[in-house]
Amino acid sequence: MAKKKAQFVCRNCGYETSGWMGRCPACQEWNTFDEFKEAPSAPVDAKPALRAGWIAERGVSKLSEVTRENEPRFSSGIPELDRILGGGFVEGSMTLVGGDPGIGKSTLLMQVSGQAKISGEVLYVSGEESKSQIKMRADRLGISRDSISLCSQTSFEHISELITERRPGLCVIDSIQTLYSEEISSAPGSVTQTREVTAGLLRLAKSLNVPIVLVGHVTKDGAIAGPRIIEHMVDTVLYFEGDGSSALRMLRATKNRFGATGELAFFEMTQTGLLGVENASALLLSGRPHMAPGSVITSVVEGSRAVLLEIQALMSPSSYANPQRMTQGLDRGRVSMLLAVLESQCHSGISNMDAYINVVGGMRIDETACDLAVLCAVFSSFSGKPLKEDTLVLGEVGLTGELRPVSDLEKRLSDAARLGFTACVLPGASKSAASRLPLKIEYIYVDKLSEAIDVLFS
Repeated sequence: MAKKKAQFVCRNCGYETSGWMGRCPACQEWNTFDEFKEAPSAPVDAKPALRAGWIAERGVSKLSEVTRENEPRFSSGIPELDRILGGGFVEGSMTLVGGDPGIGKSTLLMQVSGQAKISGEVLYVSGEESKSQIKMRADRLGISRDSISLCSQTSFEHISELITERRPGLCVIDSIQTLYSEEISSAPGSVTQTREVTAGLLRLAKSLNVPIVLVGHVTKDGAIAGPRIIEHMVDTVLYFEGDGSSALRMLRATKNRFGATGELAFFEMTQTGLLGVENASALLLSGRPHMAPGSVITSVVEGSRAVLLEIQALMSPSSYANPQRMTQGLDRGRVSMLLAVLESQCHSGISNMDAYINVVGGMRIDETACDLAVLCAVFSSFSGKPLKEDTLVLGEVGLTGELRPVSDLEKRLSDAARLGFTACVLPGASKSAASRLPLKIEYIYVDKLSEAIDVLFS
């Protein structure tokens, strides 16, 4: 009998190859390949959840003959979480929750276990904590629901028996990296174990119509530990973002088969758990300095709503041959490009200065609508001149210094007017869209970066 060849899987992107490689050709990361041995075939008398697929129907049906059934949902009991899920958990779905250690994953899921609007029991499986430790967290959060069943177990075979026998209304697995299957010889948390156990849980969720929530560890570079193939297997992926030392927590839906992706929910960590924050802009702008050089307010669109935040910049003479470009919450490559555009168009003399740029609140900005705000913060810090108070800055900056329009202008300006902003700097191409909005805001239209600098800091 021929010996089965081992495969190597990139833990960062899931790329597969027949031999080990130092650098992944897909994601260009170094030393990310782990050996993946194909799981042995299950015996005939094995449990159906371990050896069979969840799809029992056979044959082919025409699209016109298939009836559309409404996905039965139930509320998690937390409005902010329901919003990014698309209305709540879907029965038979699998959700992956990731985040840094101590950011609040177990706290959030314990709150969901105590507040979820379900008729059956909640099965909370922990492979990292004992039952008494879970009870301590529940007491701290004020949760005393009788229908919560605790299980401290890491064996997938034992957990599958529990789920099949009890058929809970909600099952929480904390965490997926601690589970292992006795039929696989590799260690818990390895590529083989994580992949096969997740596939087994997926079969249980679909065949028994039980919603399962998985907790995934996060590596130092912010990715879910183990192969990225887990994210493709589950229905929903939720990531905790932000600084763990701050009270503000952000939960983003990076994948959702039953709702919109990119939705962002804000929470505040308190002694009684995570509390949803409806007015995130006011929380992010609280405590901001008034009339301080280097501080500019802009707006980003996260999912279906706009969020106002502060960008701070600090310019200082460089002591090195190559000036430093340090960013927090922004792409450093794009910031370097924007600084080159500012030097080319305005001849400000910042090419020999260190630039430190920070997005206050721990958020990360990926859209280009904040380009002008970044450069205004840099020039304000360099010149020592503050921007006019209660002024919002929006605009994308091109390589020739032109300002391009931004999308979702109504959301951004409506949120700014609600918080008392009286002026807004906009590209001239957005004039027609802004003039149709019945808002009491003074619009300052500019077409080029040099024109914006002259108008705001002259």
